[in-house]
Amino acid sequence: MANIIAGFLVTAGIFFLIVGAIGLVRLPDFYTRLHAAGLCDTLGLLLTLAGLMVYQGLNLTSLKILIIAMFILLANPTATHTLFRAAYRAGLKPRGEG
Repeated sequence: MANIIAGFLVTAGIFFLIVGAIGLVRLPDFYTRLHAAGLCDTLGLLLTLAGLMVYQGLNLTSLKILIIAMFILLANPTATHTLFRAAYRAGLKPRGEG
């Protein structure tokens, strides 16, 4: 049963990572691309790591994966916000403005 749950979580994570990659190619401007990449990468990585934790069971390896997931949960949104803010301050206008 744990293998089925782990497989589902990893598959869902890979799905969101692929959707984020497609968003990078298909969306029109920097802001929408960064939005898609930031959300999908964070969710995809967290789901994939959750699947790996379920697959490993309760041991030291799953604790290490949990620590990595917590770092990703804090670092990815912060990095995305920083990139948004730097682009806006540099004068990059969103599509449809000016």
